[in-house]
Amino acid sequence: MTLVDLHRDDVRVDTRAPVLKVTGLTKRFGQGAAAVTAVEGLDLTVERGEFLTIVGASGCGKSTLLSIVAGLTPPTSGTVDVQATRAALMFQDATLMPWLTVAGNVDLALRLRGVPRAKRPERVKELLALVHLDGRQEQRPHELSGGMRQRVALARVLAQEADLVLMDEPFGALDAMTRDAMHDELERIWTEHGLTVLFVTHNVREAVRLGDRVVVLASGPGHVKAEMSVPLPRPRRIDSSEVATRAAALTDALREEVRQHVG
Repeated sequence: MTLVDLHRDDVRVDTRAPVLKVTGLTKRFGQGAAAVTAVEGLDLTVERGEFLTIVGASGCGKSTLLSIVAGLTPPTSGTVDVQATRAALMFQDATLMPWLTVAGNVDLALRLRGVPRAKRPERVKELLALVHLDGRQEQRPHELSGGMRQRVALARVLAQEADLVLMDEPFGALDAMTRDAMHDELERIWTEHGLTVLFVTHNVREAVRLGDRVVVLASGPGHVKAEMSVPLPRPRRIDSSEVATRAAALTDALREEVRQHVG
């Protein structure tokens, strides 16, 4: 599934602290001469309610970072402090259960969270309305467009009532118009629900369009190379001159990073 359940109900969460603080994070795969270091000495802080986007060249450790934060992959060294009761992870592929209806996919997430059967149908209805999929409850994933499948995946993530949402290029496979619509939906839901979002993308315009702050990861091994604050008013347009100017600066930084790495 696209959801990762980081139940921390038995842990005291400090709401005054950053939702995520990563310190000296290093991850190596393999042993000896064949070992590959994906991330090394990475420091990162995400404030509560922040929308932080991460960009970087392929292989810079973006997905590895999300996997470690989600608890799917253990770090080799360093610390990851998550001050959230739940975290949910959303991938580029919606990974819906093909034998379940739209409603059934969302209901499954609620059932796994322990929501009583009697309360689930109304909550499913509310979540599907939130992502503008009213009337699609009985359709199966193969009957939906790519954008609709991602809306179902987003509803399923929201069903977890996570206060930290990790997104690994969730709109990368969508066409430009559908991706733009999903940007609007995600921004609206993030604002209304006060979520904290850590969003990984290859698309620098997307990073600027969505992020309060954009972090650039260096290649081989991954660590924070640069960051940019994005104090632009919302809602934003991905084709606006303000977004384009900041995206161009990030693109230059990425090109220089790739040039140094290749060289």
